[in-house]
Amino acid sequence: MRIDHHAYQRATAVAASGLFAQLAIALVLLIFGKVTGDSSATIASLWAFGGLVVWLGLILLFHQQRLERLESLEMDGAARLDDQGRLFTPDEARVARRRLGLMNAVLMPVFSIVYALYLVGVAWGLIWWLGRYSDPNADLGTFALGSAPGWQLAVAFGIALLSFIFSRFLAGMAVQSAWTNLRGGASVMVGNALVALAIGSGTAYAMLADEGKGLPVLEGIVYGLAIFMIVVAAETALNFVLNLYRPRRAGESPRPAFDSRILSLFAAPDSIVRSINEAVNYQFGFDITSSWGYQLLLRNFVKLVAVGVFVVLLLTTLVVVEPQEQALRLRFGARVGDVYQGAPLVKLPWPIDTAIVRDVNRVREIPLGVIRPVGPSDFVSWGEETVEVDLDTNLFLVAAGARGDLGATGSPALTLLATGENAAATQATDQFAVVEADIVLQYRVRDRELEKFLGFVNDARSRREALDMRERAMKSVAMREVTRAMSARTLDEVLSPPIDRPLVDALAQDIQKAFDALDCGVEVVGISIPRLRPPGKDGGKFEELSVARQNSRRQLEDAQSMVNTAMSLLVGGPDAGAEIFAGLQELVKLEDAAKAAGGEEAAKQAAALRARLEQRILDSRAQAASVISGARALRWTALMDAQSIAQDVLGQAAAWNVDPELYRNRRTMEALAEALAAVRVKYMLLPDADRVHLDVEMQQPTSGLNLGDYLEKKDGSSE
Repeated sequence: MRIDHHAYQRATAVAASGLFAQLAIALVLLIFGKVTGDSSATIASLWAFGGLVVWLGLILLFHQQRLERLESLEMDGAARLDDQGRLFTPDEARVARRRLGLMNAVLMPVFSIVYALYLVGVAWGLIWWLGRYSDPNADLGTFALGSAPGWQLAVAFGIALLSFIFSRFLAGMAVQSAWTNLRGGASVMVGNALVALAIGSGTAYAMLADEGKGLPVLEGIVYGLAIFMIVVAAETALNFVLNLYRPRRAGESPRPAFDSRILSLFAAPDSIVRSINEAVNYQFGFDITSSWGYQLLLRNFVKLVAVGVFVVLLLTTLVVVEPQEQALRLRFGARVGDVYQGAPLVKLPWPIDTAIVRDVNRVREIPLGVIRPVGPSDFVSWGEETVEVDLDTNLFLVAAGARGDLGATGSPALTLLATGENAAATQATDQFAVVEADIVLQYRVRDRELEKFLGFVNDARSRREALDMRERAMKSVAMREVTRAMSARTLDEVLSPPIDRPLVDALAQDIQKAFDALDCGVEVVGISIPRLRPPGKDGGKFEELSVARQNSRRQLEDAQSMVNTAMSLLVGGPDAGAEIFAGLQELVKLEDAAKAAGGEEAAKQAAALRARLEQRILDSRAQAASVISGARALRWTALMDAQSIAQDVLGQAAAWNVDPELYRNRRTMEALAEALAAVRVKYMLLPDADRVHLDVEMQQPTSGLNLGDYLEKKDGSSE
């Protein structure tokens, strides 16, 4: 082919046609997406608009090459001899050539960088929008399928077909050395074909799939489109860097950085085979592709592929089910046979029969709320001042106190005094409380119940969701039971559960009952609560209350210890003391009844009860029994003394009856003798002197033993 300005003129016209075709594709996708409300078509138009930069650069480049060829023809016609008779053309006169060199060195790299930055910016914007558009507070629109999916299929596949045909036309022209730069346009066109084909395939799947299932697939295709833009931009940037260090050959047209090598392979797939052959020959060091062995391999390639496909399909007829796994055999989506566990599963080849294998022994976890990671060295302090309640806090409503009680901070009188909203708020806060709890459900599939587990809810998963639909349904059921169980317990029972009623066991039992009612084939392994505390910064008050309760409990225990000690000393033990105290209360009631008119029967009962109580105290052999025994001994001593005196008096009654006057004088003299026995007498006070006769004999007491003193009678007279 002759390379002159006509060749470049034709290339410029083809590039201009490509620019208008690229603009038409972009506008069609954009307008169709806006009119029908299809998000994928609108997003695909962003890729098409980026290709305008490439076509504009090619138009400028081919136009400048055409000018350079015209300038070269003019200069060749106006050539003259120099002073030595040599033919020369001054380089200063070749303005178009200098501009072409400047365009290859500066303008084309600038267009490539702009193209790469545009693709990166659009891709980053798409990824950011796909991650935020579902947020109701962001107001970024929605991702939706168009109202005319049939027309969308026609538009997408039509654009894909036309773009591929045009890319093949451009790739054929690029074989000529003058039109090699058209490979950049071919790569853009084949990119249009790939994008349109992906959008059309996603639309077809959305039309054939069930309602709601095709949209996530189409959304994934759009996400892949963003990744595709990043890959093309990265290749463009890499080509730009390599062009800076690639050596230049004389007469070679530089290849722009936006000319994608990857997309060029799709535009000219026949070049892939040639590239493979050249790579094989290069590795072996000789032309192995012309040998008989290589040709034999090519002739039997279809047979080898068929044998490989047959072997692969044969391998799909056997599925090994491990002991910890369960499997189901499906034939065209319908279940066939029983549940397999720990045994080989023989089936028809794919796609007639398929197998679903699940690891049922693995314990899975579902966080019931937002779980914040807690390391092994971390601890949760109730009084930590930096803890704040936010949207990621799991709060549960519990009862503030015992049923029917308004709590420690309120009373019925205070509630009646409150008015308006304050009354409602006071009553609500007195009857209810809030706790912060992170709860994790641990479960596994029951033995031989894989079918129930799979049939409970489908396992579809949204791209931004950590749980699939089945786990989300299980989480909703578990949250319902947890909320119900927490609201049925008081604040003390939740924060300090009793030993006989552990919180985790009660929650696990309630959730298991709910799962059994739904027949979902799930076994609750356990419940873990890594974080349980009062919300916000009020946890320190609970610590103060706990200390106060411990002090009050200690005082009560000390008082009870004193009571037990006292009761043990008094009546033999606290149980005996309670029994005797109850008996004394009953005795008081009987005595009060006996004091009333006609209470003889009560008096008899009181006497009998008193006797039983005394006997009970005596049987205890404690201090009270000692006191009663001592009192009884003193009573008998006083009684015997009184009886002795009475008998003495009764014995002297006969002497009184014989001569009372003599008896009186004798007793008087005995009393005086007893009183004056140890007194030295100097004076004697006597009654009437006429009636007293004294016979006094002054004697000196004899020393030594006086036996007469010891022979004195009891009544005071001597022998």
